[in-house]
Amino acid sequence: MKTKILLLAIFIISIAMKSDKPAYILFDSKGKAAKYEKLIKTAAEADIVFFGELHNNPICHWLQLQITKDLFEIKKKKLVLGAEMFESDNQLLLTEYISGQITKRNFEGQARLWPNYKTDYKPLVEFAKDNDLEFIATNIPRRYASVVHKSGFEGLDSLSDEAKNYYPPLPIMYDPGLDCYKNMMGMGGMSGMGKSKPNPNFPKAQAVKDATMAYFILKNWSEGVTFLHYNGSYHSDNHESIVWYLKQVNPELKILTITSIQQEDIKKLDEKYYDKADYILCIPEDMTTTY
Repeated sequence: MKTKILLLAIFIISIAMKSDKPAYILFDSKGKAAKYEKLIKTAAEADIVFFGELHNNPICHWLQLQITKDLFEIKKKKLVLGAEMFESDNQLLLTEYISGQITKRNFEGQARLWPNYKTDYKPLVEFAKDNDLEFIATNIPRRYASVVHKSGFEGLDSLSDEAKNYYPPLPIMYDPGLDCYKNMMGMGGMSGMGKSKPNPNFPKAQAVKDATMAYFILKNWSEGVTFLHYNGSYHSDNHESIVWYLKQVNPELKILTITSIQQEDIKKLDEKYYDKADYILCIPEDMTTTY
């Protein structure tokens, strides 16, 4: 009788597990299911943590906020936040708002905020404000990335001294052999409609964003601090892009990367995503989006 009851219990549990509809599953770099608690513990021991998001995915944005809250419980004022979504020439506005010197209306009206700011990034900024945390605008102003796209890195040299405060000192390091840049030549790196000649400045415009984000991360990081950075996953996948720039300056940095991917069935991670990051956030393909 006891054996039958045990078998029935196992059957019921297995059926229940099969019918679960998890919003995400977290995997390690080798495709093994990972515990959220371990991610937080490892992140708290890292110097730099990259959360590589899918920009319009609500699970990414929800988990970003949860990780931020839980890291704050451990690190307190030794936590610094930063994001691709804020351009470096908006740092003053961001700092003034977080410190309470300007109103929300003035900040949101004058900063060049992404269209999904209020749903996706505002909770992070408000958390920083409520807890008096530094929040760093790490990205190069878009107009200067456009200069690189048009004229290469050399175009930055002709800009004013004031403009040069918003990106790294020249010359910009660049390795066109990195997969993150080499692959871009097949992802729209053409000179224009109907032209087949690749534009070599296309990946450079991406690289100058990575270099700038790395520059402002390092400028605002110090020993004992964990810098949590939010960015599109392409900017930190495969430990390239921003991570490559950081390692050129300080190869001893302890860096943790999180990437976000979508699959039809999230119970098992597709092997093509192995080693894409230290942790892989796997989300159903039919998850609703924020835009």
